[in-house]
Amino acid sequence: MEVDLSEEIEAKGGIWALEQKIDQPMDEEAGRLKNMYREKKFSVILLLRLAFQSLGVVYGDLGTSPLYVFYNTFPKGIDDAEDVIGALSLIIYSLTLVPLIKYVFIVCRANDNGQGGTFALYSLLCRHAKVNTIPNQHRTDEDLTTYSRSTIHKQSFAAKTKRWLEAHAFKKNALLLIVLVGTCMVIGDGILTPAISVIILLGLFSLQHYGPDKVGWLFAPIVLLWFLLIGGIGIFNICKHDRGVLRAFSPVYIFHYFRRRGKSGWTSLGGIMLSITGTEALFADLAHFPVSAIQLAFTVIVFPCLLLAYCGQAAYLMKNKEHVYDAFYRSIPDTIYWPMFVVATLAAIVASQATISATFSIIKQANALGCFPRVKVVHTSKKFLGQIYVPDINWILMVLCIVVTVGFKNQSQIGNAYGTAVVVVMLVTTFLMILIMLLVWRCHWILVSIFTALSLVVECTYFSAVLFKINQGGWVPLVIAGVFLLIMYIWHYGTVKRYEFEMHSKISMAWILGLGPSLGLVRVPGVGLVYTELASGVPHIFSHLITNLPAVHSVVVFVCVKYLPVYMVPEDERFLVKRIGPKNFHMFRIVARYGYKDLLKKDDEFEKKLFDNLFLFIRLESMMEGCSDSDEYSLYGSNQQTSRSMNDFRSLENDTFSSEIDLIVAENEGSGKGSGSTEVDEAEFLMSCRAAGVVHIMGNTVVTARRGSRFYKKISIDYIYAFMRKICREHSVIFNVPHETLLNVGQVFYV
Repeated sequence: MEVDLSEEIEAKGGIWALEQKIDQPMDEEAGRLKNMYREKKFSVILLLRLAFQSLGVVYGDLGTSPLYVFYNTFPKGIDDAEDVIGALSLIIYSLTLVPLIKYVFIVCRANDNGQGGTFALYSLLCRHAKVNTIPNQHRTDEDLTTYSRSTIHKQSFAAKTKRWLEAHAFKKNALLLIVLVGTCMVIGDGILTPAISVIILLGLFSLQHYGPDKVGWLFAPIVLLWFLLIGGIGIFNICKHDRGVLRAFSPVYIFHYFRRRGKSGWTSLGGIMLSITGTEALFADLAHFPVSAIQLAFTVIVFPCLLLAYCGQAAYLMKNKEHVYDAFYRSIPDTIYWPMFVVATLAAIVASQATISATFSIIKQANALGCFPRVKVVHTSKKFLGQIYVPDINWILMVLCIVVTVGFKNQSQIGNAYGTAVVVVMLVTTFLMILIMLLVWRCHWILVSIFTALSLVVECTYFSAVLFKINQGGWVPLVIAGVFLLIMYIWHYGTVKRYEFEMHSKISMAWILGLGPSLGLVRVPGVGLVYTELASGVPHIFSHLITNLPAVHSVVVFVCVKYLPVYMVPEDERFLVKRIGPKNFHMFRIVARYGYKDLLKKDDEFEKKLFDNLFLFIRLESMMEGCSDSDEYSLYGSNQQTSRSMNDFRSLENDTFSSEIDLIVAENEGSGKGSGSTEVDEAEFLMSCRAAGVVHIMGNTVVTARRGSRFYKKISIDYIYAFMRKICREHSVIFNVPHETLLNVGQVFYV
């Protein structure tokens, strides 16, 4: 007989569903073994497929570095052939220590359930220490299955580090600022692409709306062919020109290189560093591909082919020092020159893809954590949940990229700018990794010290070299990062201040109870969904509303949508529901929780899910004594009994409210429980109020600088923040609220 088998393979970076129909044998043991074999078989095939696709998205930038590394290392020409050996040795050990050891095998393991980049590291830290600058955490958040937080022994070094971080607000703000700097530098990488024509750039950015999945399939064959060709040409040049370049694998030639060249050798590190550009995008692009696929592609294809390519170029330059300005093209055999020229041009186009994809992922994470204005995020693949496209950012990147490409005088200046951005991102990653190793991994301090020493020796050396080239193009990424840093910091500052305003001006429960069940007003039929930043307490917007209006809806639900420092929140754990006040007040609070990877899509039916969970809460409340007036939320799945009740009831979610109520009535009549009548009455009341109409009430808070504020604060709040608030996506658009059911309540807040 045939059955449907739907296997979900979760591979730390996304969830891939693989559906296959197989014959189910009568022998259960044989069937189990057959299923295991097929699952393993398809897992391997899927891994190879994703590793192949990652070539077109992740490694384009790193793979095209051989086009310009030697030119930027020796911009004034090669004086001594031995300098080529020293430069090659530096390239070999840079590729080995940074992309291979540090990123592929250490940093990539610090992913947040497959999510990479500086914000993913920051999210991990926020879960293991109270360093989040927006204090909207609740203890129930830690019960999420994706929270992944372990206890820390009070006397351990990790506990001491945790207390040190949590001690002062200054340290929390400093940590966030470091994260923002690293993020902005990655965005700068997305702009500082190789100098290719404007027309080609227009075509590249126009393809982004198809998403990394389709773009990966388009670009992956090009990049794979590129790596195989540069590796093959490298072998050809080594055999033809000088096999002696292989002695560069001895690090002693690095010492000889610096002793011979002195300061000029030190400043040439800015060119050497271009051999590892694109490494930071490798980590940020983990949202699109699993770690195992990234590691497989790098160790099997990327790393060996790059080593062969650089060794081949070095072998050619040993005999042709005067050709350093175009060593790559000069070293190509004449018979394949033009085909290789075409592939090189296509590879240069693909080089931008890694940083563009990384920028989209980082913007989404920054947006969710309150560090970037709300922008439209498009989910481009049904199979790969991490693959997204951000239209507004895409076109901004395109314009800036064209301006940079046209504005720079030569390729060397772009290389200097690129190197500055890359080294800053690496330093930020090193700092965050130190905290991750201490707080999350609980590594021994000796291991942490070794990692720190090796990382800082390499990166600080490169950083000191790029400082010499600030005036030769290195200032560009600093300016770009400065602009994005200003935007992010001002937006985050305004977000924090708005939350603090909500907290300080919230209404006391005593005031609400003093108004009585009618709240001192006429309760008109209908449901009012009052959106608020608060996860606890009654917001000031509600008092502002009932003070200026003579009536309020029969049912009032305070809705708080908040993002947590987790990559995603499972759908059955998304909503928390509690009752506010006695039952006859008909007031509730619903907290909808999202991770930075979760997407709010138009077809999510947010309003329907709110009512489904509210009705479910009413059902469960009658089964749990003492829950109605509790200060705690009803967290579904907190115990086995509640979990079973929830699972039994969820099968009814697609039915109408009337059929649900009929079922409840039948159960109560059959069991003879009188307590069910109250539940049915409230369910019918809620259903009738929903039928009468639902109004979405949202606060339109205007943030203004106080009189007497300094001029920079007035500019930041009254102009920059106000402008961003005006152009960012409204919550009503995000939640797909019909315009006719929307009520905006305005209020002014001074900071």
